Amino acid sequence: MVETTRRQVAKAVSWQALGLFSMTLIGWLLTGSFNVAGSFAVISALVGLVAFVLHERFWAGIRWGLR
Repeated sequence: MVETTRRQVAKAVSWQALGLFSMTLIGWLLTGSFNVAGSFAVISALVGLVAFVLHERFWAGIRWGLR
């Protein structure tokens, strides 16, 4: 079976929503502030996005393990 693009996008969006929710909840439990928690969750998501792109670009230049 091969996933459709729509399914892949839906999975990515639901994963990101779950991450934002869980990071907001953790931040709220630790700080008691939804504003701080939400800011923390958004910043974490943005840092994760940038880190993922840089990680992928780094690995794109490595030939090891390719056939």
